[in-house]
Amino acid sequence: MSDTIAAEYLTDALRNFRSYKKLAEEALAQTSDEDIFRLIDPDANSIAMLVKHMAGNMRSRWTDFLTTDGEKPNRHRDQEFDIDPNTTRAHVLVWL
Repeated sequence: MSDTIAAEYLTDALRNFRSYKKLAEEALAQTSDEDIFRLIDPDANSIAMLVKHMAGNMRSRWTDFLTTDGEKPNRHRDQEFDIDPNTTRAHVLVWL
């Protein structure tokens, strides 16, 4: 019984992740390369920064989630807001 519930949960979680990934890809497809990296003011984050940050957050949260909680020691949160000037749309899509 427990294995069945675990398998169903995993199937549902993967379906949801894939659905959210598809939504993000479709949203980015409607955005120009210029707008993905645009900062609307000096204190703002670009779409690319937000995607990179959310990817880091999810990677940290879901790594060993059954045995550990919170930030993982290998996460460098502040670096998630640094975007290399040579970053392309393809790089951002990989972060999804």
